[in-house]
Amino acid sequence: MYIHLLHVQEPSRTVNKKSEKSGKKSAKKSSQLVIRVEKSERDAFVQLCDELDTSAAREIRHFMRRFVDEHKNG
Repeated sequence: MYIHLLHVQEPSRTVNKKSEKSGKKSAKKSSQLVIRVEKSERDAFVQLCDELDTSAAREIRHFMRRFVDEHKNG
């Protein structure tokens, strides 16, 4: 597997129109993480996310936050 991190700029707090309507603030995304996986794994993951009415990016961000929280003091 190949993982590449591209940092663009420091995040700034912004409110987008969609978040503004719901009263939530959203941090503007400021970097990308590029990974290479088998096409079949990616397709299965994206299909499952669609079936669960979520996005692949949202689930990966959720995994990353949980992983960091579990390992930051150990």
